[in-house]
Amino acid sequence: MTSEMNDSQRLRRDERDVANWSDECDVLIVGAGCAGICAAIEAAHAGAKVTLLERAGGAGGTSALSGGLLYLGGGTPIQKACGFDDTAEEMFKYMMAACGPEPDAQLIEPYCEGSLEHFDWLVARGVPFKPEFFAGAHEPFGSDEGLTFSGNEHVHPFNRIAKPAPRGHITQQVQNKGSLLMRQLVMAADAAGVATRVQSRCEALVLASDGRVSGAVVGTVDGEAHIRARGGVLLTAGGFIYNDAMLEQYAPVLKRCGYKVGTENDDGTGIRLGLAAGGEAIRMETGDISLALFPPNRLREGIFVNRFGQRYLNEDAYMGRAGEFSLLHQDGRAFLIVDDDSFERSGLFPIEVAGVGESIAELEAELGLAEGCLQDTVAFYNRHAERGEDPLFHKGAHYLKPIAKPPYGAIDLSTENALYSAFTLGGLRIDASARVLGSAGDPIPGLFAAGRTASGIAKQGYSSGMSLGDASFFGRRAGRAAAAAANG
Repeated sequence: MTSEMNDSQRLRRDERDVANWSDECDVLIVGAGCAGICAAIEAAHAGAKVTLLERAGGAGGTSALSGGLLYLGGGTPIQKACGFDDTAEEMFKYMMAACGPEPDAQLIEPYCEGSLEHFDWLVARGVPFKPEFFAGAHEPFGSDEGLTFSGNEHVHPFNRIAKPAPRGHITQQVQNKGSLLMRQLVMAADAAGVATRVQSRCEALVLASDGRVSGAVVGTVDGEAHIRARGGVLLTAGGFIYNDAMLEQYAPVLKRCGYKVGTENDDGTGIRLGLAAGGEAIRMETGDISLALFPPNRLREGIFVNRFGQRYLNEDAYMGRAGEFSLLHQDGRAFLIVDDDSFERSGLFPIEVAGVGESIAELEAELGLAEGCLQDTVAFYNRHAERGEDPLFHKGAHYLKPIAKPPYGAIDLSTENALYSAFTLGGLRIDASARVLGSAGDPIPGLFAAGRTASGIAKQGYSSGMSLGDASFFGRRAGRAAAAAANG
């Protein structure tokens, strides 16, 4: 509580204490990642004078380091070119099942309904997508196909909830795909007349007597500046995966993941600014937890087992679901059991072999499991796999193969020895116009948020591309809303 009170005092200023405004604009945006750049473009096209602040030496943020993958659907030209049918309704059904628990229909519905227009908007900004389908695991790391299954759309239980369709749209470049995305968006922002100030850090939000956010205090290399924002301030400054104190307070389990997805500027500053201004932060305990194991896909012919030798998930699940189930439900203590036919080392991700045996009984003993538990699990799995069945977890038939050729091995899936990566999903509560909401559910006048600073479409369940999709879509909405407020 003391820390939050200190933040509130330090990160907000009374407008009456601002003697002079150093500068004025219609819309002030804090953070020049995907959300901030898209907000700036839309606000500028709406006729607003836009100032974009970036504390680093250039725009891009975590988005520029990403895989350049956006979650889009509803029947995009790329989906159609690759032979897949999709509708906004099927996309909505999948996301409501996958983006939970307690998914936010108020955000997901407009996201699905606006996905086709949003795809066209990105293409019009010069973002290229190759109309070819990538059939591998999650995303093409060494090729430039433009469409892939980036989540659990085609696996149990989601393939029974909504018609499967790939919605991972990837920018057309073999390497540095996120860099290409951001380069095109930054060029579009420059063409729209957005004024970008780098090495400029938002130190505090300025609030008027009625609680409206009217500007910001900005730290620059030349000293402190006060910038007035007639339409409001947009917080698009990333998440908090690099803030250990916030992780310890809100999401300590994420600290067990060995790889943080983000940059050192993902330190929660935007969220803390929003809290100081009266906003509410929700789902702060949530994060994307990915267990990077595939490719090679032949490893999926093995089985996930926990520390009791029991299966707990279908092995064809998306890496984010595998990470969540392994860490959150199995305490990061698990193995992938393989035989000689299904074992192959990945060229992308490191793996540790926890044990090897000429029989399942020998492997079971080497892993220190209770006698018979792993033997029973493998026997049950093999008996049904021979018939092309998986009555427990319904793994796809093309991966169903008895574990029968010795030697047998166990790949270590513990948090200490497997590659778990994480970024935060919790953040400021927003409405469909990206207005920041207070604890009573009312908008904070003049305050908007998008990207990982906000709690967006994914509330724990995640599919690759939802961060860039969410950030760009609701960034645009925030830019339009702030521009309208400046004109109103």
